[in-house]
Amino acid sequence: MRMIRSNDIWLHMQEDGAAQAPPLLLINSLGTDLRMWDDVVARLARDFRVIRFDKPGHGLSEAAPRPYRIEMLEAHALAVLAACGVGQADVLGLSIGGQIALSLALNHPERVRRLVLSNTAARIGSAAMWQDRIAALQQGGIAPMADAVLERWFSAPWRAAHPDALAGWRVMLSRCDLTGYLGCCEALSTMDLSARCGEMQMPVQVIAGGADGATPPDLVQRTADLIPQAALTCIQGVGHLPCVEDPAAYLAILRNFLLPDRAAV
Repeated sequence: MRMIRSNDIWLHMQEDGAAQAPPLLLINSLGTDLRMWDDVVARLARDFRVIRFDKPGHGLSEAAPRPYRIEMLEAHALAVLAACGVGQADVLGLSIGGQIALSLALNHPERVRRLVLSNTAARIGSAAMWQDRIAALQQGGIAPMADAVLERWFSAPWRAAHPDALAGWRVMLSRCDLTGYLGCCEALSTMDLSARCGEMQMPVQVIAGGADGATPPDLVQRTADLIPQAALTCIQGVGHLPCVEDPAAYLAILRNFLLPDRAAV
């Protein structure tokens, strides 16, 4: 277990792969911890120094006081890179992690070599939608809405075929610190990077899930269309966490983009 200090809280992080390998920073979705990447990390770690961490209030990281903003979460990502002595990394973010990654690339382009935006968008939902969710969370907590969230995360066939794994994801989500979860909802409610996407000067791989109920493919496509050097790949039949539902297809996309000379998985 490794804990680092960032903006007066303790963050949990983990590294896999050789210290001298090219660094790859992974940034998780809302309600998950760094175990979200378990099914792809071992393969990525053959070629990369894989760095991942728990956002405030997620996994083993302490919660930060509210309110949260994407820029605050971006600062935690920079603190993780600094703790690893990494000046520049490839960055992969999923959902809110994608917004953090996009913000990082726009505000600190010298820190991002290549960018992968997975199951995310420059604007996710509306302020009213997030405020309604925040109100419901404040009244009843996370557990009562966990099943509805899991329906957006995973396709119906995967849920039916993996009741054991689904139970684990439900527990992970339900045990998320409420302050941290609410803070991330606040950050999502205010963030819209649409007007800045045209500033991107680096190659960007965008990934969508054909059965994603949280960031549907058309929403992801609209963000890809705003980024000059973006290419979109949609994995059919998977939900919001394709790294869990179809890790082989996910790894193939990542390797085609990050290691084009060694694209075979």
